[in-house]
Amino acid sequence: MNTPWVLPHKTQAVIFDIGGVLLDGETPMAGALEAIAALREARLPFLLLTNTTRRSHANLLAALNRVGFLLRPEQLLTPARAAAVWLQAHQTPALFLIHEGLRADFDGCAALGAQATSEATQASAVVIGDAGDGFTYAALNAAFRAIHAGAHLLSLADSRFFREGGALWLDAGPFVRLLENAASVRAVSLGKPGAAFFQQAIDVLGVPAAHIVMIGDDITTDILGAAAVGLKTMLVQTGKYQPADQAKLPPNSRCVPDVLAAVRDILAG
Repeated sequence: MNTPWVLPHKTQAVIFDIGGVLLDGETPMAGALEAIAALREARLPFLLLTNTTRRSHANLLAALNRVGFLLRPEQLLTPARAAAVWLQAHQTPALFLIHEGLRADFDGCAALGAQATSEATQASAVVIGDAGDGFTYAALNAAFRAIHAGAHLLSLADSRFFREGGALWLDAGPFVRLLENAASVRAVSLGKPGAAFFQQAIDVLGVPAAHIVMIGDDITTDILGAAAVGLKTMLVQTGKYQPADQAKLPPNSRCVPDVLAAVRDILAG
């Protein structure tokens, strides 16, 4: 049974997940464009917060705008940009286990090849995202050796899986857990459900957490992660949603059919 939907404060901003909420692959989810248009008409600030790590910020922004979302760059937050800031601040060479499409976000960061097993111990950080077919034994072993030698493990995505084109795909989360277990370390989480990523979104919006609603399809990374930092949450029954997720809903959360239903509820207030 759902916890009653309580609005102790008027909603002043909205955060959306992308995959399974606004997009299925390259195609807008049903009602997604209408939902964004409704927020614009109501002059309610919003931004997109994604764990997607197969494409750069610029590429993803272009893809979203190509199908009609018409976003400004600052309305899209990705963990790769947070990782690049971390690496530049620490001035450290990194071993990257990421998708080729994400490399543009790390221009200017000192890099070692993911297959450079002989150089693994020279890395001070290992950055891991959704590397897809790049999750080979050789690449994972190079990452393990670097971490075991003292490198920080930076996780861009703790999601276990995602849904695209009607099929489920492994995300980076299981590989992050593998490396944590093998090297007896804890990753620095730069994506959802890490508190730092949600706090970045809160800071960008400039609105107290209690006045923000997070809309997502992942009970762990979107809903529980957002609730942990004080956001109200709405779980959509699309994307990776499973009926059993409703039993895990935190207080001050609810389940809705899709993103358009979520936005209509928010605007109804």
